[in-house]
Amino acid sequence: MSSPNARRPLAERMRPSTLEEFVGQRHLLAEGKLLASALSRGRLPSLILWGPPGCGKTTLAKILSDEVGAQLAPLSAVSGGVKDIRQAVEQAGDLRRMLGQTTVLFVDEIHRFNKAQQDALLPHVEQGTVTLIGATTENPSFEVNAALLSRCRTLVLEALDEAALERILRQALTDSSRGLGLAPEALSDDALGALLNVAEGDARAALNTLELAATFAAARNSTTIAHPDVEEAAQQRVIRYDKAGDAHYNTVSAFIKSMRGSDPDAAVYYMVRMLEGGEDPLFVLRRMVIFASEDIGNADPNALRVALDAAEAFRFMGMPEGVLPMTQAVIYLACAPKSNSALTTYAAARKALQQSGNLPLPKHLLNAPTKLMANLGHGRGYKYPHNFSGNYVAGESYLPDELQGQRFYQPGENEVIPRPPGLDAEAEARRKAAQAQGPSPNPYHKNAT
Repeated sequence: MSSPNARRPLAERMRPSTLEEFVGQRHLLAEGKLLASALSRGRLPSLILWGPPGCGKTTLAKILSDEVGAQLAPLSAVSGGVKDIRQAVEQAGDLRRMLGQTTVLFVDEIHRFNKAQQDALLPHVEQGTVTLIGATTENPSFEVNAALLSRCRTLVLEALDEAALERILRQALTDSSRGLGLAPEALSDDALGALLNVAEGDARAALNTLELAATFAAARNSTTIAHPDVEEAAQQRVIRYDKAGDAHYNTVSAFIKSMRGSDPDAAVYYMVRMLEGGEDPLFVLRRMVIFASEDIGNADPNALRVALDAAEAFRFMGMPEGVLPMTQAVIYLACAPKSNSALTTYAAARKALQQSGNLPLPKHLLNAPTKLMANLGHGRGYKYPHNFSGNYVAGESYLPDELQGQRFYQPGENEVIPRPPGLDAEAEARRKAAQAQGPSPNPYHKNAT
């Protein structure tokens, strides 16, 4: 017969009971930070813990109360009300008078309390009858009364990173008293990656999925928890996507090359694959902005505006609706006419600079703000284009003497802006010859060329 402890969920069994066991939130608990300083004095201020699910708000509240020797009085804002608040406060007052012990009133999901319920807490927090720790996943600036908020310190907890989640999962996997008591190799690398992916920074979700995945592995008489076990436990297909490895670079390369090849179907598919795999949407948007200049450029100058507008719309909307302007922009970029002249022009000018160094600037282009500079020839002979027909000085040269006749800019056939008047037949022939040799290599992007 299994013990009562074994019947409790794994996430509950593995809940840390000391600061040494607690994983994450070092920005709050490190030496010199607010909580570390408060604990060293043995006295907690009232706190609002704001953070996503599964980041440790409830656990931290319990540990903090234990660290200062306080009695923890838990209260859920979902099921509790003013009557429960009064009862908890009365008990706290009795405990203080009889034993001199303080009480930490922990209100989970405090944002669910209405104004009257939050107001009921005010005098007791102000008088110090209880130390309030409220936990919320919602922005307290909007969900907690200003009066109550002013009496508390708001601490922002972060979603757990993959290193923290992996530490938690491996501890639960191998712990023989509270965890699963399995060997370290019982969790395959693929399954671990899938768990980290599906958890999205939530330790509770990670542990619950691990526990269920272990039962699926056991049901098929396997000693190893595999990727399909995690998929079954999560009840969704977990996209195999390593945000820091080959999948990241290969998928973004396929994404860019699909847009470059004017295939909107493939481009959107790879974008979805990245986003569903947990890629940062802003990374995808940055690649789109780069693409708009690198591969479209002046063949459609509006493409850059479309990409930037998509990034701005995403910042305004967030997920999940933010995928709509992203998709709209990807379709536009994939279907737009292409020109890489911004890339090739910069590369050609850069190559010339590297080969020739900082050549003297033509004197007729130099500024002459003083008489001495004018006497030295600065600005002498400069012809103001607006004084000439067509606002163009035929035969005038602006490059350093050693670079005379060089052409860095070779317009693509799709470009909608006019070619400069000085682009003569010889330069046009060079452009066509270069185009016949195929696309120029990209000297800047190592992983997406």
